[in-house]
Amino acid sequence: MGYVEGLLKQNPTEVTFLGAMLFLLVLYLFYSVSWFEVRRTEPPGPRPLPLLGNILQLDLKRPYRTLCELSKKYGSVFTVHFGPKKVVVLAGYKTVKDALVNHAQDFGDRDITPMFYDLNKGHGIIFSNGDSWKEMRRFALTNLREFGMGKKGAEEKILLEIPKLIEVFEKFGGKAFDTTEPVNYAASNIISSIVYGSRFEYNDPQFQGMVDINNETIRLLGSASIQEAITVDSLYHEDNLMHSIFNLFGAGTDTTSTTIRWGLLLMAKYPHIQDLVQKEITRVIGGRQPLVEDRKNLPYTDAVIHETQRLASIVPMSIPHATSRDITFQGYFIKKGTSVIPLLTSVLHDEGEWESPHTFNPAHFLDEQGRFIKKEAFMAFSAGRRVCLGESLARMELFLFFTSLLQRFHFSPPPGVTEDDLDLTPAVGFTLGPLPHQLCAVSRV
Repeated sequence: MGYVEGLLKQNPTEVTFLGAMLFLLVLYLFYSVSWFEVRRTEPPGPRPLPLLGNILQLDLKRPYRTLCELSKKYGSVFTVHFGPKKVVVLAGYKTVKDALVNHAQDFGDRDITPMFYDLNKGHGIIFSNGDSWKEMRRFALTNLREFGMGKKGAEEKILLEIPKLIEVFEKFGGKAFDTTEPVNYAASNIISSIVYGSRFEYNDPQFQGMVDINNETIRLLGSASIQEAITVDSLYHEDNLMHSIFNLFGAGTDTTSTTIRWGLLLMAKYPHIQDLVQKEITRVIGGRQPLVEDRKNLPYTDAVIHETQRLASIVPMSIPHATSRDITFQGYFIKKGTSVIPLLTSVLHDEGEWESPHTFNPAHFLDEQGRFIKKEAFMAFSAGRRVCLGESLARMELFLFFTSLLQRFHFSPPPGVTEDDLDLTPAVGFTLGPLPHQLCAVSRV
């Protein structure tokens, strides 16, 4: 103590400086330990390169495949870097369900990249958060239900569209053709008749232009909820409503039409399964128009539709979520605002949930007596707060279009092409459609 007093009398400035340095050293050590503790509990992952992150380790055309492989090494919760952007990936049914369902609020925000913000300005349903997202979801759900989504009104619209699609198929007279455009137009007309109040002719240039633009841009419908009346009026402006309509139109077209095309391709590739579907339809329905109420009596057909969705896994990485707060999830610390990818393909192909996850097997959805069974791991529409807004409509469309087409046509490869030649490799894109191909639709009547 005497030494310090003496030092203060001789050089108080030096002592003050030493004290400050000591304080900073203690502070540095404190935060270094805290930082280390946080870093130590963050999800593991491959070491990123400066600026590039893990880009060189990813299959950039089909990144979901690389992410599935990385999950085998790093576990069901891991970190990757897309360039400098840190992303937490959730893999496998149990982990994805835990996050999206059991921690729905924590993982319920949407990760909105600068590019999508520039396009949408936070408006609409898919790429929005907060009060606007909640209100637009409630507004969309309320109005879609009033217009018949999931009810008899929507069924009637689909039943009116089915003959139009069948007419196009019949024009080819059993010759090979690409199903993409007519199926896209049919699916687009369902959401058009609900959102716009009318359908379009398939040869309408304006309608074709809308579908073409949609196929190049909007790929999937998200979801949302509502807020207090005090903020409602300010949210109902032209930009918000227009982007919401674009979201509904885009999501109501792409995913449904893509799934139908996968279904027809799979029927052509596996004719024995197609025969079983058609025998069931003939036995239960005969020649009349299939209706939604027939689903309960067509367990095999229903299983084939679900298995098509499962195997195709057309939205393999979902649309990225974001954490709404700092959380500790399954022992790992994840900061607020972190981008999160629920790897849906790892759920739909989870080896712990499906007997033969990488093959087309309708028995995944049938019990020993041949009755349809629901599977919790069937997350084709995602789950939680961001579950697909149009799920009920999509289910109705898939069932009615698929059963009606299989009732009317037998699908087969083009002449000179065998079932084995039909390629099930998905095309590159945000949603995974079949590679370009042609099928023959031979009338059964």
